[in-house]
Amino acid sequence: MSAPEPAENGAQQLLVVIDPVARRTDGESVRIAKDVLSAGATAKICLPDGPAEFARVLARRGSRRPVVVGDDRALLRTVALLHRERDLSAGALSLVPVGVSVELAHSLGVPTGAVAAARAVLDGVVRRLDLLVDDSDGVVLGDLRIPAPPAADGQSKRGGAGGPGGSSVWDTCRSLVRTLVRPAPQVLAVHTHRLRVEADGVVLSDLDEPVETVTVRSRGGRAEVVIRTRSSAEPITASALSVTVSGADFRYRADAAVTGPVRTRTWTLRAGAWGLTLPAGLSPAGD
Repeated sequence: MSAPEPAENGAQQLLVVIDPVARRTDGESVRIAKDVLSAGATAKICLPDGPAEFARVLARRGSRRPVVVGDDRALLRTVALLHRERDLSAGALSLVPVGVSVELAHSLGVPTGAVAAARAVLDGVVRRLDLLVDDSDGVVLGDLRIPAPPAADGQSKRGGAGGPGGSSVWDTCRSLVRTLVRPAPQVLAVHTHRLRVEADGVVLSDLDEPVETVTVRSRGGRAEVVIRTRSSAEPITASALSVTVSGADFRYRADAAVTGPVRTRTWTLRAGAWGLTLPAGLSPAGD
């Protein structure tokens, strides 16, 4: 790990990119982050209106160290953009997590709270983290799951066209019905899928073995694979640098995004591919 390098005049040169979703969901935390960062460094504050402007601002950062103020999706968007520029290894990224979904950021070791996170940006150290890259140039920072689990109620509402207040009447009606009608017993069905899973070219599970779930995550410079099947109580596990899944059309969840359907996909582990500024002495969960 290494400390962020200051500019020639002794002050760090930061490009603070504030995601528009963060501004809408928690303006107070955004203001606090701006104040702390501006007090401790030479900070250029950018307020892009959407993903396209977000990408343009990031591409024109010059020698300034990028600091993203936003949620997990903003973090993923930034890493993906830097990966496509083949510029992940050139420096480090910093993050102040603000928004509804910040679980991924916290699992990587970024502090909770705007003040603590902003101070980590100024005083922390750069830790090199692993990255899973697929054959369509997509990136995975945390966990990968095949098939994609069903979206939770809260997630589906956030993605709906009606906005935060558009479903309030229906929510009230559903809540009333639940109080009047006794719910029927639920039987949880376990679905299986015909998938072929290979780790570094070695077949772990083939199409004749129904698979319930496949999970992949980076751990210690390797891709850790866990396969659960209906026929065995114990999962199949492996550690590899490359994982290929193929078979009937399937969807997968990589961090916060669901992709598919696809028939085959390969993920390759790139050890220490990107840098994230974290508090000194803190290791991300899972190491």
